[in-house]
Amino acid sequence: MDELVKLVSKKTGIPESTAKQAVEVVMGYLKDNLPEPLGSQLEGMLSGSGELDLGGLAAGLEGLLGKK
Repeated sequence: MDELVKLVSKKTGIPESTAKQAVEVVMGYLKDNLPEPLGSQLEGMLSGSGELDLGGLAAGLEGLLGKK
């Protein structure tokens, strides 16, 4: 997530502390509104912990697209 915070700060010209708040707000929104397991996969990807579960990710995308 630090890399994303630095990118937002660089691209917008806002301080890193403000960029961190913005990234946290967006992450919270995405976690709350994306179907599982997309939200948790996104958090894991940005935190750098764990591996990407492609099977779970595909299932989440199918749910997002209305496929069961």
